[in-house]
Amino acid sequence: MTECTYCGSDVYAHDPLFLESAADGDREQAGQFCNYACLSAHIDEENLTEDAACAFDPTD
Repeated sequence: MTECTYCGSDVYAHDPLFLESAADGDREQAGQFCNYACLSAHIDEENLTEDAACAFDPTD
C-alpha cells in the first residue's frame, strides 16, 4: 500500500497525486496524496504558502 502523505489512506484507492521537487538538478519525490483535498489540507497545515508568492512590482 502506498500511503497518503497527509491522511495515511491508500492513494491508489482514490484519485492520487504524486509531487516531485528539484534538488541539485535532480527530481525527488515530495509526497503523495490520495486527492486534492488532502493536498490542500497539507499545504494549509504546513503553511507552505507563506512567502511563496511571485514578486509583483506594479511600477514596472
